Amino acid sequence: MRELGQGFGYLLKGQRWVAQHRKQYGLGLLPGLITLVLYAAALVALALWGTDLVSWATPFADGWDDPWQGAFRTFLTVLLFALALLVSVVSFTAVTLLVGEPFYESLSEQVDVSVAGSAPESGLPLWRDLWISARDSLRIVVRAALWGVLLFALGFVPVAGQTVVPVVGFLVTGFFLTEELTAVALQRRGVRLRERLDLLRARKSLAWGFGTPLAVAFLVPFVAVFLMPGAVAGATLMARDLLGEDAADDPGADGDGTGGADGEPRPYPTGSPASTA
Repeated sequence: MRELGQGFGYLLKGQRWVAQHRKQYGLGLLPGLITLVLYAAALVALALWGTDLVSWATPFADGWDDPWQGAFRTFLTVLLFALALLVSVVSFTAVTLLVGEPFYESLSEQVDVSVAGSAPESGLPLWRDLWISARDSLRIVVRAALWGVLLFALGFVPVAGQTVVPVVGFLVTGFFLTEELTAVALQRRGVRLRERLDLLRARKSLAWGFGTPLAVAFLVPFVAVFLMPGAVAGATLMARDLLGEDAADDPGADGDGTGGADGEPRPYPTGSPASTA
């Protein structure tokens, strides 16, 4: 329970940080607005032409009698739209981070500087950072989509499908959102995708406390856009904790950022930033 609260605390600390740094907040809104417009257009198109798409994909049902044909295709249309919404929630962060890579990198660096006086750098050219970010984001979206299909199928299980499965769904979504957001700071430190996942799995409660409230909030239109800059800032503070750069019991405190509670420097677990190459 302590780490659940601590993870939520990072989310609040990040929102407070951007509230105190209006310029970074304003720039951080742009990628979210662009991505929101693209996603809204795609979902509207799916809502308008989803039935036609399902009819085209199920020619074997053309000869079915009513009401079976209509019920079957309506069910598939609803299923398609529900899966699209789930993928949108999970992938929105990944796509927004990719679109806004320079903006969020700068914001994350400013958070590091405000805490420690300096910010780690990957040492890689921008195109290489973008490639690594896109590749890793695609892997996360695929994993999240597989989880989504499994949980949707389990949703038809009586009782558990209407109680346990939705909760598990939000926890899974929150975990992957946390991975995407902390990746901005961790990638600059040379932490690879597999190592990032290991760090978060070792502290699942921390990841759930940070990401699950975001997963719930992101279901509300436009909320994701306004929370994204603060989420990146909070994820940077959380990344410092995951790597032992700050005292875990005071995640948002200003300080020299040189190490943990004992004041001794702690090395990153992955070696040099060049390891992402």
